[in-house]
Amino acid sequence: MNQILVYLASRSPRRRELLLQLGLTHACIPVDVDETPLAGEEPRAYVQRMAQSKARAGRLAVSAARPVIGADTAVVCEGRILGKPADADDALAMLRLLSGREHRVLTGVTVIGAREQSAISETLVHFRHIGPAEAAAYWAGGEPRDKAGAYAIQGRGALFVERIDGSYSGVVGLPLFETAALLACEGVTVIA
Repeated sequence: MNQILVYLASRSPRRRELLLQLGLTHACIPVDVDETPLAGEEPRAYVQRMAQSKARAGRLAVSAARPVIGADTAVVCEGRILGKPADADDALAMLRLLSGREHRVLTGVTVIGAREQSAISETLVHFRHIGPAEAAAYWAGGEPRDKAGAYAIQGRGALFVERIDGSYSGVVGLPLFETAALLACEGVTVIA
C-alpha cells in the first residue's frame, strides 16, 4: 500500500482528481466550515480565509505529520461572490449574470505542514451568451447543483466558455501550479 503523502481537507471529487493528476497519494478529510462571506469581505480575502479554515480544520482532524491542503473557489462577477446555488432560481440567476460576459474565478489554497502557507489563483473566464432554455436544461441535468457560479468547466459547463486567461485547474477547484509550489516548501516534490 502506498504511503499517504498529503491530506486533502475536502469532499470534492474534482480536487481529488487533480491531486491524482499530480501523482500524489492522499487521503481526504471531510471538514465542515461555515462558508458564509463576512459583511463587506472582499472576494480574495474570502477565498483565502476559507482555504485557511478548511486546512486548519483538517489539521485538527489528523495526527499524522503530513501536509494538509485546504482550498476554496469563488466565482466573482460585478464584485459579487457567486457560491453554490441554493436552488434552481438561484442557479438560473447566476447563469444569466455570467452569460455573454467575463468573470473572475478565485481559488485560494492553503498548505499546513511545518508552517502555514497560502496562495491565490485568479483566472478570467469569458462566457458566450446562454439562452434561458439552455440554462434550464443545464440545471435539469444536475451538474451545476454543487458548483460555485452554477457551472462546471470540466463538464458540460465547458460549452459556455469561449476562453480562459489563467489556470484551468484553478477554475476546477485546485490550482496545481500554486499547490505544487506550496507542497515543495514542505518537502513534497511533484515531478512532471
